Amino acid sequence: MLFFRLFTFCGLFRAGDDLMKELRADVLIVGGSLGGCAAALAASQAGFKVILTEETDWLGGQLTSQAVPPDEHGWIERMGCTRSYRRLREGVRAYYRKFYPLTPQAKSDPFFNPGTGWVSPLCHEPKAALFILEALFAPLTSSGRLIILREHKAIAADTAGDRVRAIKLRDLRSGAEKTISARYFLDATELGDLLPLTGTEFVTGAESRAQTGEPNAKDRPEPRNVQAFSVCFALSYHPGEDHTIEKPINYEFWRDYEPKLTPAWPGKLFSWTISNPRTLQPQTYHFDPEGETGRAFSGLWTYRRILDRKNFQRGFMPSDITLMNVPMLDYLEGDITCADEEERRRHIERAREQSLSFLYWLQTEAPRPTGGYGFPELKLRADVVGYTSDGLAKAPYIRESRRICAEFTVCEQHVSAALRPRDNRAEQFEDSVGIGYYRIDLHPTCGGDNYLDIESLPFQIPLGALLPVRVENLLPACKNIGTTHITNGCYRLHPVEWNIGEAAGLLVAFCLERNLAPRAVRDFGPRLADFQKLLMRSGIELAWPPDIDPNEGDPHRHAV
Repeated sequence: MLFFRLFTFCGLFRAGDDLMKELRADVLIVGGSLGGCAAALAASQAGFKVILTEETDWLGGQLTSQAVPPDEHGWIERMGCTRSYRRLREGVRAYYRKFYPLTPQAKSDPFFNPGTGWVSPLCHEPKAALFILEALFAPLTSSGRLIILREHKAIAADTAGDRVRAIKLRDLRSGAEKTISARYFLDATELGDLLPLTGTEFVTGAESRAQTGEPNAKDRPEPRNVQAFSVCFALSYHPGEDHTIEKPINYEFWRDYEPKLTPAWPGKLFSWTISNPRTLQPQTYHFDPEGETGRAFSGLWTYRRILDRKNFQRGFMPSDITLMNVPMLDYLEGDITCADEEERRRHIERAREQSLSFLYWLQTEAPRPTGGYGFPELKLRADVVGYTSDGLAKAPYIRESRRICAEFTVCEQHVSAALRPRDNRAEQFEDSVGIGYYRIDLHPTCGGDNYLDIESLPFQIPLGALLPVRVENLLPACKNIGTTHITNGCYRLHPVEWNIGEAAGLLVAFCLERNLAPRAVRDFGPRLADFQKLLMRSGIELAWPPDIDPNEGDPHRHAV
């Protein structure tokens, strides 16, 4: 019953949010993303008073409110993530073993994958991760070290010179406003929303080759050329039933939509034939809720399946549940990083309509593997994503954020396998605060670029990429660090974002204890060494083994 009481506790706490008009903390973390959650745990466990805010009612960002099962590398079960991220993963597996009627084989599998999806070794329901995050936060909120303000949005900032003094928040339910002052501020929003509010220098979109020296950079800067975002949703499949949704108003527009990309997209976006991300040649994928066998046949039903009914006792699950985060949902009609509030709202509404139109296409016009068209048996599972009004995920899946102008920027030449042919690891950084791995994976952009998907090497997260060039007491805590448009493509995934947030939380704790500025940690070798010892004691790996084989890291290397 303990886990269920946690949700009751959180509900009671929310009722009192409006009573607090002015608050003060050691650390204010704006954004309940994965990085924000990791930062909040790290800083509050270190003994400091932390306030964490989130625009939705679910913490966890891409893992929960955005409904994206974790994209991870091939070594994840034995190395390449922080101890606390591993604890989160183990908690998810324990959740299923505790509460679900698993088969004996599934229950005893140390690497149990609830959905056996082939995108990740741990595909699971968003609520499972939410459950564990709430459990991790419970003792910290009970002790008063951590206050969580859900459904709150940052709307203004008070700054003085190179420092931030306070952030004004609006309660999205009541409209009430409150001001929070702190010694440190962490931007853990999905789009880097604190950066323009505080006047922190940042970049968006694609840099030029002259700016970064990257072979795949643009001829000139294109600040509004940003990767597509997507609004995801969950489906189950019920033979003999008809769950067709109401036809979206602009369905014909999306059904006939052809991306205008370079190199060219092979045709309509709603099709099983799309661009192969690595070769850019047309590739036909498969979709078969009844007979799909997974990655060997590029199966999109099993790709991000989050519950596989074969893992549960006979009769418990009437259907698999799969999460749709597929290329057909990539929204290419506009950029939301540079948009004002009205433009951002409009683009997100259109992206939600695109997702519903794709669902309607699936139910009515998508070619079936055995002939015929449409899968009316597909059921939109609003319950899986938290009962939103349209049944889609609470928040869009954001791939690319505003990024700080940093003391150090990670570029393509630091991590690209092709540019480092004699290396098995990326550039080694003396100021490493963590490690990660993923291919440089850029989805099509609203500026007209097709995929850029190239091999990278196991990399480090340099502390310099977490330090703004000017502002002293604001740090990035997720995908808004000092990367480029290109290297964002490998630093944006779940375990890396968690590591970034945890390192940022520990950095502010280290600075608060010693009355230091963050850049003073990086600038003085003995002090940096002390901080890195703290990171290692906290379970953060700072370097990949020198004999690592990069070919083992790509979880999709066997997919057609």
